Amino acid sequence: MPLIAGAIAACLALAAATPAAARTAWLCRPGQLPDPCTPGLSTTVYSPSLTPLRVVHPRPATPPPVDCFYVYPTVSQQPRSNANLHIDPEERSIALYQAARYSQYCRVFVPMYRQLTLSAISSLHTLTPAELALPLSDVRSAFRTYLIRYNHGRRFVLIGHSQGTFVLRELIAKDVDRNPSVRRRLLSAILLGGNVLVKRGRDVGGDFKHIPACRSSAQLSCVIAFSTFDGPVPRRSLFGRTKIAGMEVLCTNPAALAGGAAIVDPILPSEPFAPGTLIAAGIKLLGLTQPAPPTTWASLPRSYRARCSSVGGASVLQVSALNGAQTARPSPTPAWGLHLLDANIALGNLVAIVRSEAAAFARAGGP
Repeated sequence: MPLIAGAIAACLALAAATPAAARTAWLCRPGQLPDPCTPGLSTTVYSPSLTPLRVVHPRPATPPPVDCFYVYPTVSQQPRSNANLHIDPEERSIALYQAARYSQYCRVFVPMYRQLTLSAISSLHTLTPAELALPLSDVRSAFRTYLIRYNHGRRFVLIGHSQGTFVLRELIAKDVDRNPSVRRRLLSAILLGGNVLVKRGRDVGGDFKHIPACRSSAQLSCVIAFSTFDGPVPRRSLFGRTKIAGMEVLCTNPAALAGGAAIVDPILPSEPFAPGTLIAAGIKLLGLTQPAPPTTWASLPRSYRARCSSVGGASVLQVSALNGAQTARPSPTPAWGLHLLDANIALGNLVAIVRSEAAAFARAGGP
């Protein structure tokens, strides 16, 4: 599995060779049934030591003021280099874990795409240019479909993790950053676990020329990016490091966008990840007891503090347990850090940022 970053980066570099994309198949889309991105919002709040405290019922914004377009990470266990567009249990689970909570404020759109499978990124065989180019081709096609058929001038958030972030880095560079009319509609891009690059010491100038890091929850057309660790970052870590001269990996703390340390708000589904899958096994290796309340979600406020760190040349989000909270183990190896927690360790903060950005846009006179 350590080939993931190189394999995904290679697929994006070969985007010019992209063959015609398949017609968009949607995992989540407003009005589609079933839709794993609209499971409800009922939440049991726990203490850091996992004592249930209360049940809350967050109210969704009606109508949702913005859209969220999400690209999921490497989850497919299909025995081929590129997944087909069939919706398997792992896609439904990852949409629940990483995208569904945004339904509190978003219409959530999630395209299926012919991603590089877990088998492809963990194998040593050479992938063809056509195989490498398919993920970006499909997502660009889906994004164009979204803009033409569903957007109607609405503000949108782009959300990705791991392979999803690698794909969105290229999509944003090609289809958003260069296009002022589309860029004005970008509320923010939440790009987790995918080594977004900026010029060293700056908030812009690497992957994107016009889209800077988010430094306040009222800032628009900006990027939130981080990879999570809770200890020293290995020299050969997959995340937080780059060998490109003059560049560094962006870290923005979702609990303190302006900088410094602050408490993050983890939110997890109560439903276990798709049993029998490799991602479920990786989650188990974290060594955490996952709450299983009768509500759709579990929230663990005041359990972890986070800060961006560049110790040892790795730019990452360092988290530390508070008040008796559990400490996670890196999974599947130390080189990955807490990659499998990137999307949930501060999910409450990220959803709150989307709400604040939508309000800031409305105050500025947006539709």
